[in-house]
Amino acid sequence: MLFSRKTEMVTADEALPGRDTPMQIAPDHVVLGTPLYPPFPGGHEVVYIGMGCFWGAERIFWQLPGVHVTAVGYMGGWTTHPTYEETCTARTGHTEAVMVVYDPTRITFDQLMKAFWENHDPTTPNRQGNDTGTQYRSAIFAPTDDQLTAALASRDRYQAALTAAGYGTISTQIERADRAGDGVFYYAEDYHQGYLHKHPGGYCNHGFCQIGYDLAAHGQGAARAVLPDH
Repeated sequence: MLFSRKTEMVTADEALPGRDTPMQIAPDHVVLGTPLYPPFPGGHEVVYIGMGCFWGAERIFWQLPGVHVTAVGYMGGWTTHPTYEETCTARTGHTEAVMVVYDPTRITFDQLMKAFWENHDPTTPNRQGNDTGTQYRSAIFAPTDDQLTAALASRDRYQAALTAAGYGTISTQIERADRAGDGVFYYAEDYHQGYLHKHPGGYCNHGFCQIGYDLAAHGQGAARAVLPDH
């Protein structure tokens, strides 16, 4: 059956076939100057997140102290080494994702989750603002069981605060990274890496949304900040 709806998740059999050749990108981060490819420094950890358009999402994380490097790519689907154009058809199964490599002695996983939950709307399935499709779905792909447990706990904590403030239900996909689609993070094209540094006036629909994560433990809500249109 021909797949036609961008908000429907394709199956592995329906997905585009892709290719064997990875994207050719610059080896180092345009802002941080650190290598985009492993091996990463000993003791560092990796998590993959999706929160809508990956341009603005990446900038949020490269600005955090303790983050060693970030990269944008595609994850959670089945098409091998997809292109941006293919991903935007919703026929690869991927979401736009950010790889975040961090030093847990300098920044905690929970601090990363604070940046994640506060800066997008996790209650809108397959959509952020006017961006619609499975490639914009909210997601956390955790390489370790400890991260998965922490991510699920952060969701429950934030959901309690959302519910108390009258907001909806979190739809974020939270999975072990190796069980999300084919389990591979595919680097996006070079022009997407560090995009908002290269294009400071570029599109970004991220910003404080819903309520503060820090307030979640106390069951208190702050005034909602609507994501801006750009």
